[in-house]
Amino acid sequence: MKGVHFLTSTVAILAFTSFLVSAYDPSPLQDFCVAINKPPSAVFVNGKFCKDPKFVTANDFFFSGLQIAKSTANPVGSTVTAVNVDQIAGLNTLGISLARIDFAPNGLNPPHTHPRGSEILVVLEGTLYVGFVTSNADNNRLISKVLNKGDVFVFPIGLIHFQLNLGYGNAVALAGLSSQNPGVITIANAVFGSKPPINPDVLAKAFQVDNKLVDYLQKQFWYENN
Repeated sequence: MKGVHFLTSTVAILAFTSFLVSAYDPSPLQDFCVAINKPPSAVFVNGKFCKDPKFVTANDFFFSGLQIAKSTANPVGSTVTAVNVDQIAGLNTLGISLARIDFAPNGLNPPHTHPRGSEILVVLEGTLYVGFVTSNADNNRLISKVLNKGDVFVFPIGLIHFQLNLGYGNAVALAGLSSQNPGVITIANAVFGSKPPINPDVLAKAFQVDNKLVDYLQKQFWYENN
């Protein structure tokens, strides 16, 4: 009987351990969520509160206007139109979102990352040079390709990536992302346009340039195209 009890206990422990291993935390939907023990003082949640289902309507799952081209008259020559949970409330908890990217000739969607989502991009019009950079563990390899109308490319979650219009006319792409709020960190803006500024000594050593160049870059206006 002892052997039977031991076997039963072992199976139960293994089953419970398997359950713990298979469970996981939900992905973060904001940059950080500091724990607080006083709910009345809480401001944000990881995601959004849910509407009572009996008050839900079709408009909670609807967005109009993505067919309209946005102006690209800005320093980088591109504009991103996001369709995430802030535009479609029904996306809450569904783990997907969308974006349209308009490019002027030679327009660039600058190197950036999405900390909470992978991206799949399809070219609707024009020719784009796209790519992403792998992590330090993979020697920061550049994975790039020239895309034409109808071509599709994937950018893995968290990796730095970009898109450049190589054509003489405007270009348009549509991107799907695996988060209701994938976030975006534009590298140049974050490094040289942080508020307050990063100590120039840090950046001078990191980029192996002199402080004058860092000072010049920190004084530039870093445009946000999102």
